[in-house]
Amino acid sequence: MRLPRRRFNAALAAGLGLGAWPAAHAQFRVEISGIGATQLPVAITRFRDEDKAGQPISAIIRADLERSGVFRVVDSSGTLDERSAPAFADWRGRGADALVSGSASKLADGRFDVRFKLWDVVKGTDLVGQALAVPAADLRLAAHRIADEVHQRLTGERGVNATRIAYVTKAANRYALRITDADGEGGQVALASPQPIISPAWSPDGRQLSYVSFEAGKAVVMLQDVSSGERRSVASFRGSNSAPAWSPDGRRLAVTLSRDGVSQLYLIDLDGGNLRRLTTTNAIDTEAVFAPDGQSIYFVSDRGGAPQVYRMPASGGAAERVTFSGGYNISPALSPDGRTLAYVTRDGGAFRVMTLELGGGAPVAVSDTRDDESPSFAPNGRLIIYATRAQGRDVLMTTTLDGKIRTRLLSSGIDVREPAWGPYGR
Repeated sequence: MRLPRRRFNAALAAGLGLGAWPAAHAQFRVEISGIGATQLPVAITRFRDEDKAGQPISAIIRADLERSGVFRVVDSSGTLDERSAPAFADWRGRGADALVSGSASKLADGRFDVRFKLWDVVKGTDLVGQALAVPAADLRLAAHRIADEVHQRLTGERGVNATRIAYVTKAANRYALRITDADGEGGQVALASPQPIISPAWSPDGRQLSYVSFEAGKAVVMLQDVSSGERRSVASFRGSNSAPAWSPDGRRLAVTLSRDGVSQLYLIDLDGGNLRRLTTTNAIDTEAVFAPDGQSIYFVSDRGGAPQVYRMPASGGAAERVTFSGGYNISPALSPDGRTLAYVTRDGGAFRVMTLELGGGAPVAVSDTRDDESPSFAPNGRLIIYATRAQGRDVLMTTTLDGKIRTRLLSSGIDVREPAWGPYGR
């Protein structure tokens, strides 16, 4: 079974376990494409004195809300802050249903006092106002948290802008595993290597990452503490050790091992003990992912002659086929509510991200690119991040589940692959 070349031909050399990680200067910018069926029109004015803070707070909030696919930003010109009394008739004339404004003031201790207010323009009332005192290094995070508060107040659903993503970059034959904000900026370099890094996966509590390393001359599954950089081997058996996936309780990993010949699925504790084989076939079984309730595992197998997504009990047992449309389907990912499957299908010579409602329905193509890999759901289940290739570069994209709003995260001079969206909490 041929799986995506970047993931399965890549190798990981000895990395740097860093206690104090350098900042990740990915220099991302955002391009939005597509039109959503229903979007809430919101105005976000420039925050007073944000130019003195060193971060474009209002622009970060604007990009966050646009990327969600739920909001449409309207004309936001004008001078306003959280203390102002908005001319609601004027904002209604611009087509806004909601209005966000605020300020960023430097305090005597060097921190910044970031304030904002959200108004309901239709009713002419204020909905929420907050003040955050943050160090300069956390100004981006403060902007993301404001965007999440606006998202939740206006939709009733939790936003994901203050969460993190992990991904792998390549520049001048150097590779790095980066942990950044959900928009791909800020954060740290968690691991640096002259060799490729593959298959990062977040623990459910967001405190650890698993990935695959080749530094010992073969594929080895590693764990790394996100805060300290401490790392250790979990699976280093004879043959290949690959494709780690966390159980929902964070106590075990599902891994793909070839220790007994062909690649099969196993469960292993985080200390490397209590190894248990889940599949016993002559086929290649790989790319496991747990259902959110922990009762079943989805995986890829070529037992039917070509790679397809299957499902079986998490304790092992009979497997049932899940994907039937298309002759080549790989890289399954499950939404947090367990209702939607994302995967990559081969369509002619192209590889595209698809979604499938597991309760019934036809697969939906959510990308318009040709070299997609590694779909991963946001923790609210409303967005998918994936890797692809565009204009000669490896890039990251996010998409809504219907594919109507796609966001390209563009980097300067580096290739970006292997995204994994982290859980809530940081």
